[in-house]
Order: sequence, then C-alpha cells, then structure tokens
Amino acid sequence: MSSPRRVVITGLGVLSPIGLDAGKFWDSLVAGKSGIRRITAFDAQSLPAPIAGEIDGFDPKSYIEKKERKSLRVMARTIQLAVAAAQVALDDSKLQKDKLDPARFGVEFGSGLIPSELQELGAAAKTSANCQPGVVDLKVWGTQGIPQINPLWMLKYLPNMLACHVSILHNAQGPSNSITESDVAGLLALGEATRILRRNIADIFLVGGADSKINPLSMARQAVFQHLSRRGDDPARASRPFDAQRDGLIIGEGGSVVVAEDLEHAQKRGATIYGEVLGFGSAFDRGLTGKGLARAIRAALNQAKLTPADIDHVNAHGLSHPTSDAWEAQGIAEIFGPNSITVWAVKSYVGNLGAGADMAELAASLLALKYKKLPGTLNYDFPDPRCPVNVTRETTATTKPNVLKVGFTEMGQCAAVVCRAWE
Repeated sequence: MSSPRRVVITGLGVLSPIGLDAGKFWDSLVAGKSGIRRITAFDAQSLPAPIAGEIDGFDPKSYIEKKERKSLRVMARTIQLAVAAAQVALDDSKLQKDKLDPARFGVEFGSGLIPSELQELGAAAKTSANCQPGVVDLKVWGTQGIPQINPLWMLKYLPNMLACHVSILHNAQGPSNSITESDVAGLLALGEATRILRRNIADIFLVGGADSKINPLSMARQAVFQHLSRRGDDPARASRPFDAQRDGLIIGEGGSVVVAEDLEHAQKRGATIYGEVLGFGSAFDRGLTGKGLARAIRAALNQAKLTPADIDHVNAHGLSHPTSDAWEAQGIAEIFGPNSITVWAVKSYVGNLGAGADMAELAASLLALKYKKLPGTLNYDFPDPRCPVNVTRETTATTKPNVLKVGFTEMGQCAAVVCRAWE
C-alpha cells in the first residue's frame, strides 16, 4: 500500500487591516501595530461601537485583469476581498496556471452572512414603509418596492459566490465547495481540502474565506446581537483577548487564502513550502464549555500523531468576548494543562475578520515558525483567572516546529488544525 499523500501550504494571501499581503501583515505583527480604528467607511458616530478593524486603501481593480473587471459589479465587498486574496496567494505561490490540469485544481472557501449595502434596498424599503411608519406594506413592496431593486442584487450576496467567482476567474474545474460556518469556515474548508488532496482527487487547492460587515446595516445588527467592545475612545486597545478587562469583540474585515498542494506536485514545480498540514479535527460544543473544543484539538493531535508537548503554541480564536474567551481557555487547558502552552491571539491586532480570519491567523503562525519568533498578544495586561492559559505578551522565540490553530462559532461549531513548519 502506498503512503498517504502529504498536504503542504505553498502560498499565502492575506488582506487585512494591517497589511494587504502576507509580508506587510507580518511586519505589522512584529511591530505591534494595531489595525483597529474609528470607522471611516460611513458615519458611525451614532453607533455604540464606532470602531472596527477596517481595511484602508483596498482597490479590487488592482487584483483582477482588465477584461474581467466588469464582474466586480456583481461582487459585494466580501466577494471582492476573497477574489483579491486568492490572487495574492497565487502570486505568492508562483503557480503557473497554464501548466495545471484544471480538473485537478480545486476551490474550498468559507463564508458567512454577507450583509447588503443600504443603497441596494434602502429606496425600496422606504417606499414600502411610507404609508405607515414602522410597518412595511407588502402590496406596495410588491408593486413599487421590488421594481427598484437591481435584478442582479441576489448574486452579490450569496455566500457561495466567493468560491464561484474565484473558480471561474482561475479556471479551477476540480472539486469546489462553500462552507457557510462563518468564523470557523476557513478551518473547515482547509480540513475538507486536505482530505480531498490525500484521496488523490485533486492536486492543488485555493482555500480560504473573506468577510466584511463594516456597513451601517450590519454594524447596527451587530451592536444589538453581539457583545461588542465600547472602547471607542481608545480603539487600538479595545481588543483584549483573555484579558480580565475585556469588554467585547471588535468587528473587522479581511480576506485570506492559502494554496494547499500535494507535496509531490509542489516539489515537481519547485514551490516554496511554508508548512505541512498534519492533522484536523472538528466537534460541536453544545454547552459552550470547552469540552467540544478539547475534542476537536484531541482529534487533530491524534491525526497528526503528536502529543501536546510537541506543539510550540496555540493560535487561539481569542475574540475578546467576556464569555467565549473563558470557555475557549478551558478547552485549551483541558488538553495542555492550565497556564502551560503558549497562546497567541491575532485578533488583538485586527479584530474579528469573520470567515476571513482563519487562514490569516494560520499564515501568521506559519510565518512565526519560519522566522522563529512569535509576536506578543496586544493589550493583555491583566490575566483573568477564568482563562487558565499562558498568553504571550512580548515577542518570544519559537522552539518547536508545530502549531495548533483553533476556531469556533458562537453556536459551538469547533475546529482545530495542526501544521508543521517546513525546514
């Protein structure tokens, strides 16, 4: 029996509030630079949390060929970020697409709810509510409201459009899927792509996700239903994962994509390899206690054939949420022991990038292992006894080649991936 195929990561594409490629992203992490600031995309002064991890200077036309730019008209910002991050990852991988078998080139993307822009629905909604304030007249909505909506409106906001546009633009005719699990979608996408590559159904994948909820409609909803930080007067210090004084998460935006590839395929084309995917695990933490997260971690370590002692650090989900940070820490401590393994929280720099977070944060750890130094977590000043984890505060040296990346959703879907640096 032949040995199982090995899966490696050969390209990093990161668009974030602190850098529009993996190199700039890494430089900002090393410099301790926060990307959380007051929102400039719209007038957010009336919101209780007018701050976010907002990307500055993003021009989607820079990442797409001129002849294809007309497709930008049916891409929401989330989709544009995904398309751009995929191009950055391909550029980084130095992949020559004309030498690929399109049928063995796949796409696995994570996504969540894509919020509509106000101008898309605002006029129609206003028309339908004019008769009686606060009440939508469905007859008026049908006869006068709907005709004001662009017939292609729906195509801009379907969560499968990230993978759809990426696969069309790059002629990826292999396995393709969209995983709509929001904050943990990227890790689940990488797990699925890894299984497909190991089964020899494809040779190479674009894997990632994107998210942008920095618009008035979404931010108002997030302020009602999410536990957002109210530190509007000090944005750079607002995201405080695992800190005793954390008061809520920060909304961010970004896109992140990796090129995942069969090792032999990568070596034949002389690719630069960042790391190898060793293990994956997923579980459901129904009670949000950390027990499900611990099961996902244990499964990933078992598949990787590693023990907790083999891991250099845990790249945490680290939302800066008063409740979820505590149960995440409990789940990590169940596997590694209280206050033992080093934990790093990248969201302290950029906020929660949603479906765009997982591959950006994994890229950060792969770069940390490459350069053998781990930047600190920002704003971790007061350890919380409810969070029994050893959060890194200052830049430290990495000492082992393996990293564990974890993530979860607010409903309890958990995932964990173990990667090894390539040396």
